[in-house]
Amino acid sequence: MADAHATPHHDYHLVNPSPWPLIASIAVTIMMVGAVVWMKGIVGPDAGPIATALLSDGKAALFFAGLAGVLLSAFAWWADVIKESKAGDHTPVVSIGLRYGMIMFIASEVMFFAAFFWIFFEMAVFNEARAHIPEISNWADTAAAWSTWPPKGIETLDAWQLPLLNTVILLLSGTTVTWAHHALQVGDRKAAKTGLLITVLLGVLFTAVQVYEYQHILHENLFFNEEAANSGLYGSIFFMATGFHGFHVLLGTIFLLVCLLRLMAGQMTPQKHFGFEAAAWYWHFVDVVWLFLFAFVYVTFG
Repeated sequence: MADAHATPHHDYHLVNPSPWPLIASIAVTIMMVGAVVWMKGIVGPDAGPIATALLSDGKAALFFAGLAGVLLSAFAWWADVIKESKAGDHTPVVSIGLRYGMIMFIASEVMFFAAFFWIFFEMAVFNEARAHIPEISNWADTAAAWSTWPPKGIETLDAWQLPLLNTVILLLSGTTVTWAHHALQVGDRKAAKTGLLITVLLGVLFTAVQVYEYQHILHENLFFNEEAANSGLYGSIFFMATGFHGFHVLLGTIFLLVCLLRLMAGQMTPQKHFGFEAAAWYWHFVDVVWLFLFAFVYVTFG
């Protein structure tokens, strides 16, 4: 009988049974149900005392419990991947698979943002034609609001102030992460740490500027002017597109921070550092999306 634990004579790595896919799925389900309960509530008058206690008295608790499970699963799952790499399981064939996986993930993110740009261009370019659709033209206030873009009564942001500052910040961070990646490739770990630290700080700065921008928008009641008919349409598209981009910046910053901590712990070599390479790809994707947002949402149709 062949030894079940013998080293396989092929380039593929068969992953050991792992609980993290199941745990992550359960945690995501709890988190999303918790998000709906937190925002909308689902407890009816006939709900029992247990359901009321779980879903009413602790609305936010359900969401954060699921979020904690997601974060735990992500940490433990990726820790296992790092252990597999250290054990030599990431052969050239497996490494190619990891790269294909990251490419497919970024491609799915491109489609995610394509949906937001689609509705934005639909309204920005064809808003007047939509206003003459019979179902819309019967609503005088909606037709009047959609006759121009942004809708009448909307006060947009000046693209050449905070949005321009954030554009400079992200473009600069793209150069520093490239510098850090090149430094690691040539074995200059000190320069790699410096470049990566600057990139993380620039990511934090971008998020801080966007938070300040959002506070200004909400304080001045921009985009949601009650006197402007259907003004919420512009605001909804703006916050969905720029907000999800900001969320991706936050994730990318955490991604790069983990790479920085691994570098400081003595991990990654010039030959094996795909975790950092994937983080750099993701960060450049975030940069490109922001350039489109800045050019079209803020400048061209803002």
